[in-house]
Amino acid sequence: MAAEVINGKEIVRSIREEIKQEVEELSARGTTPGLVVIIVGDDQASHVYVNNKEKACAQVGIQSHVHRLPADTIQEELVKLIHEYNRNPEFHGILVQSPLPGHINEEQVVDEITPEKDVDCFHPVNVGNLMIGKEGMLPCTPAGVMEVLKKIGVSPAGKHAVVVGRSNIVGKPMAMLLLREHATVTICHSRTPNLQDITRQADILVAAVGKAGVIEDRHVKPGAVVIDVGMNRNAEGKLCGDVDFDAVKEIAGYITPVPGCVGPMTITMLLKNTLSSARRASNTGTEAGV
Repeated sequence: MAAEVINGKEIVRSIREEIKQEVEELSARGTTPGLVVIIVGDDQASHVYVNNKEKACAQVGIQSHVHRLPADTIQEELVKLIHEYNRNPEFHGILVQSPLPGHINEEQVVDEITPEKDVDCFHPVNVGNLMIGKEGMLPCTPAGVMEVLKKIGVSPAGKHAVVVGRSNIVGKPMAMLLLREHATVTICHSRTPNLQDITRQADILVAAVGKAGVIEDRHVKPGAVVIDVGMNRNAEGKLCGDVDFDAVKEIAGYITPVPGCVGPMTITMLLKNTLSSARRASNTGTEAGV
C-alpha cells in the first residue's frame, strides 16, 4: 500500500489562519508584530525566498520590511544596521538572509542580533536554550517538522527517530526537538557506515542532507514516516528533495512532498516566532531587545 502523501498546503493554511487571528488580537491591544529581513547582494534564490516571506507576512497581518544592501557592504555597516533594528520597537524579529557575501563573517553577524529578536534561532543563547529545554525561540525548519508530525497525529514518544544530516540549521536542532518529545534519536551523516542498516530501523526518518535522491526505498522501514527537508534540483533542473519520492512512497506510511511541505512550514514557523516575540514584548510592557 502506498504512503499517505502529507498535505503540507493544508497544514500551512490552518496554522497561518491561527497566526492571523492571534496577530489581529495582539494588534487590537496595540502591538502589531513586525519583521525586518536584511538581504546583502544579488543572490537570486535569496530574493525569491525573501519575496515569499514578505507575502507570508502580509497574509497574516505581520508588518514586514526588507532592507536591501549592496554586495560590497562592509561588515561594520551591517552590524551597525542590526544594532539599529535591535533598538527599534516596531520590529520584533530580525532575519539576515543567507548566504552573505564571502567577505562578511556570517557567524559574527548572527551573534549581533539580540536573542529576543533572533527569529531564526541561530544565536548561541537560543541554541543553548534549545539544548537544555528552556522555553524560547525554536529553529524554523525543525519546528515546522514537529508541527507536521503533530498535525498528522504522530507522536515521537517511544519511537526511533533517525535524522540524516548534522547541520547546525536542521540536523542537530531536529534531533534535540525529537528528543524533547521522548523519541530515541540517532543522527547519521557522511561518515556513517552502513547507512541503510540504521535508517531501516526508523519509525520517523528525517532527511536533511542536501543531496538529491540520497534516501532510496532500500533505506526505509515499511510504514515509516518520512520527512524530506531537502531542496535540490535534479539533472533536469526540477525541484526535488533528498528522498527518491516515487520509490519511497511505495514503502513508507507517510511522506512529505517536495516542494510543498517543509519549505512553506519553515516560513510559517518564522511567522510564529515573530508573533511570539511581539507577544513577549507586549506582556512585559517593553520592546524586545531594548
